[in-house]
Parts: sequence; structure tokens; C-alpha cells
Amino acid sequence: MSFLFNSYPLARAALFSMDAEKAHDLTLSALQKAYDCSLTRGLLAAHPQLPCTLMGLSLRNPVGLAAGLDKNGAHIDALGNLGFGFVEVGTVTPKAQPGNPRPRMFRLPRAQCLINRMGFNNHGLDAFIANVRKSQWRSQGGILGLNIGKNAATPIDNAVDDYLLGLEGVYAHADYITVNISSPNTANLRNLQGRDALSALLSPLQEKRKMLEDQYGRRVPLAIKIAPDLTTEEIDVIANLLPQHGIDGVIATNTTLARDAVQGLPYANEAGGLSGPPVHALSLAVISRLREQLGAGYPIIGVGGIATGRQAQEKIAAGANAVQLYTGLIYQGPALVQQCVNALR
Repeated sequence: MSFLFNSYPLARAALFSMDAEKAHDLTLSALQKAYDCSLTRGLLAAHPQLPCTLMGLSLRNPVGLAAGLDKNGAHIDALGNLGFGFVEVGTVTPKAQPGNPRPRMFRLPRAQCLINRMGFNNHGLDAFIANVRKSQWRSQGGILGLNIGKNAATPIDNAVDDYLLGLEGVYAHADYITVNISSPNTANLRNLQGRDALSALLSPLQEKRKMLEDQYGRRVPLAIKIAPDLTTEEIDVIANLLPQHGIDGVIATNTTLARDAVQGLPYANEAGGLSGPPVHALSLAVISRLREQLGAGYPIIGVGGIATGRQAQEKIAAGANAVQLYTGLIYQGPALVQQCVNALR
């Protein structure tokens, strides 16, 4: 494991010579092939232990994979094998959709950032559920989060319909469900974070969840994923509404529209959400405010800009109960998972 993980910089040099999205797809394909082979599966396996509880779920460790890396839930087992305490896949929409035109993912290596405007490209709910059902991660004790969104063609006024379809579809197969209302790459989606729109979304979701709880005999926690570009007043509104509507946790944060930290770099002015180290401070501010408003017990998952174990520590110090990785993995490789667990230990 150590040799393969530590050799990632060599692979990264080759991957970074390719188009970013092609490199992403190639990496997932290679990781899957390595997992499917029993010999290399063992060489890639990592099992860092730092048991904790999140939204009533027992995690092996508090370092998770953020949604977006595996949109179709096709590589759950291979990704979980890298040492994550929990894995979140999606965002899935009810109907398959191609997402935005390519190119739509850009690296900013000098800042260790990505800009993406993928636009919830995915194969749709049926294919997603089929992939999830094939995976062994949950049966082996892993915690799986399924992230749901709305189709681009669905008017924002009808967004709740898509989220209800998503909730009903994934409920039986999830340890927790994330409602993504903060991607900057689906028109008007972030409007759902406002007081009236959020209440109008959360009320029917909670009602549907109660029905599904009765149907399946278990309560699946619901989390909301929010943006880093919110004002203090907007954060306070969200913090007030989440417990009111029985929402079990909040994920802070998604990508940012801000470009202050990357001005002048190639691709800095591309449209889309920026991820990477500049998001860390934005995320910390949101987490800190949420913790202040929600009190000590409310579950918060901190995500955005974690590239070192120290930054994982800072997320927890700001008030997060667990963290998630994405862009840091692209630049640092899978050894980052163990580094973060060690730092939190």
C-alpha cells in the first residue's frame, strides 16, 4: 500500500498532461481494475481506524469521500477500499442527463484548484440504484451516502418533485441521503437555499421521509449540502430551518463562485465552481457560524479545500464532526486519507 500510494506523484504527472475530465475517467477506470484484481486490491487497501458517530451512524473514521467524484455510484467499493470512513456518491438526478458542454473541468495547478461546470452529468436514477445495489461496501460495514439533485430541464418551481423522486428511489439503499441545493452549475439551484424556497422543499421531503420510514422500518438520516458563498444572515436562516424540519445534518460546503485567490491564473475566469485550498477558509467560516447557531450536538460535515491533515484538524476545530475530501485527492493522492485520519487521531 505504501509504495503504491507514495508513487501517486508519478501517476499524477501523466494524468495532468491529459484533459482533466478524461484523466478523471481514466483514474476511476484504473482504480476499478486494480480493485477487481485480488492481488492489487490488497495492495491498495487501507483501513485507518478512528471510530466515531455521525447522524447516529457508526463510522470507522471521520474522513469521507465527497460527492461528485463518482456521480453514478459505479466505483463505491474501489473508492471505499482507499480507507474512507464513509463514501458519498452522486449527485444523481431522476432522469439521465449529459450535463454541460465540454470542456467543463479545468485544473489550476499553481493553486491546487479545480474549476468545474459539470452540471449533474449522470446516467439517471435507475442506473445509479443498479450500481449501488451491486456494491458490497455497506455489507462490509462501510457507510454510504447518496446525493440527490434536480434535472436541469425541471423548472426551479418544480424542483421539489425531482427531490421527492430521488428520495424515494435511493431511500432503501442509503445509510444517509444528501439533498444538494448548492451546485453553482444548475441554473437557479442555489435559490433553494433561501428561507421560503428551503421551507417549501424541506416540508414535503420530511413528509415523504416519514412515509418511507414506515414502509422500510428504518429512519435514514437526511443532510443538506450548502454553498460557501452565503452571507451570515443566509447561514442563520438555514441553521434555523434545518432542525425545524427534522433534517439530521448539514454539509458545508460545496464549491465557490469566488475567484479572489486565483486571479491571473490560467482558467481562473472559466465559469463554474472553484474547489481546492481557497475554499477552506470560506468553509471554515460557514462551519463556525453553523456551530454557533445550531449548538453543540448538531451534525456538521466539513468539506472544501482539505489538502493536508492540518486542514482536516482545522475543520473539526471550527465545529465539524467529520470531513470529506475531493480536490485534495486529485493533487495529493489517496495517501491523504490516512494523513487526515492520523492528524485527527
